[in-house]
Amino acid sequence: MNLPNKITLSRIFLIPLMLVFLLIDEKHFYTMQWGVYSLPVNQLIAAILFIVAASTDGIDGYLARKNNMVTNLGKLLDPLADKLLVAAVLISLVALGKCDAWIAVVIISREFAVTGLREVALLDGSVIAASKWGKAKTFTQIVAISALMLNNFPFEWMHIPFDDIAIWLAAIITIYSGIDYFVKNKKILSLS
Repeated sequence: MNLPNKITLSRIFLIPLMLVFLLIDEKHFYTMQWGVYSLPVNQLIAAILFIVAASTDGIDGYLARKNNMVTNLGKLLDPLADKLLVAAVLISLVALGKCDAWIAVVIISREFAVTGLREVALLDGSVIAASKWGKAKTFTQIVAISALMLNNFPFEWMHIPFDDIAIWLAAIITIYSGIDYFVKNKKILSLS
């Protein structure tokens, strides 16, 4: 078990801890209040854990490539960890009334569909690398989810619905990147 794989596993192990803080009854925690803006401390802790977990995605990949430590286990765990993290948080945000269910379904469905495409490609001996749209999708999802978890901080003070705009943008880029993967790799599906 090399360092990049340990970092990837830490992302997976942070998920339950993050969910505990996100979903625990906020009555047990202090709520920070600044004018119209309020944020229970448990949600702040959950958001910090999410941001830390999401940031490990770039770190583990960078270390694996830089130090020639790319492994089959890492190739399996890294995308799995990403999907578990995003799906767990989106489902929780739906439960908390902070995200529309249809947006969560669209984003999670795209993740499963592209994962399935990658698996079909692997069976054919091909590897589908992350595209620029896939990377943009990941970035916009992280920004949007963070904004939702932080109750639109700091934009709430300016009365800008950044969290709503960000999650819509994430959904649009998610859909587009999914279509892009399938269009660019349609030959893999025709071979199956």
